[in-house]
Amino acid sequence: MILQVGPSKTDAVWIYSLTYGGGIVSGVSISVDFTILDGCTAVLTTQASTKVFKSLGSKCSEQVLEAKIGSGALFAVIPDPVTCFSTARYSQKQVSRVVSDSSLVTVDWFTCGRHESGEKWDFELYRSTNYIFAEGNQPVFLDTVLLEQASPANIAERMHDYQVIAMVIIYGPKLKLVQDQVRENVKRMMSQHFHIPSTSSGRHAKTNSDNCLTRPAFIASCSVFGPKGMGVVVRIASTTTESVYRFLQHQLAGMEPLLGVSPYC
Repeated sequence: MILQVGPSKTDAVWIYSLTYGGGIVSGVSISVDFTILDGCTAVLTTQASTKVFKSLGSKCSEQVLEAKIGSGALFAVIPDPVTCFSTARYSQKQVSRVVSDSSLVTVDWFTCGRHESGEKWDFELYRSTNYIFAEGNQPVFLDTVLLEQASPANIAERMHDYQVIAMVIIYGPKLKLVQDQVRENVKRMMSQHFHIPSTSSGRHAKTNSDNCLTRPAFIASCSVFGPKGMGVVVRIASTTTESVYRFLQHQLAGMEPLLGVSPYC
């Protein structure tokens, strides 16, 4: 479904991805190609979380997205999270091809499952791959997240209390101000989370041992990648989906002039 969103002076096209039955059934393979022409802006999003239903045997569901982003163009991939049901097996791959002045935002995130129904990290396999290539097929960003049930520790044991994992890729010249704001905000947030009080002499004060063992409910890290530091990647672990939505709303609000409305508003 393709819509024009926001004021008419904002020349951005919003594309909503729809699936029959509200989710992805076992063994389904979906492949989509996008070409964002020079100077154009496109947004790919969803109406709700992408549900991956239970796997039949060893069948794996998969989605592949390939995008070519032209000169001065912007492509924003800002879906709701993927939610894998118990025993689900799911793999997705996103490949973006850019030129020197292309811009790209990709939000790639998933939840622990239907935790309200007692399913928490109960799927069999989740794999998400994100590649960005520049001209001449030069790799700019290569990343894969893989979670698979295995002994001796299953996924739930490895994830502890965290219920959402997210990655945000922000790349290109049109998003320089957004990148700078996100880097500063993440640095400030995490310094507050992990701050160890000091005495007047500058030495670290003693802290309660229980506090030292307490994991923050929300963790984010931020790093730069690509030629001339043109890209920023943020990685997030959170105990709630709502806190990640709030983070995305706040950090990507600076994209409103480019997209017509603020992402995740």
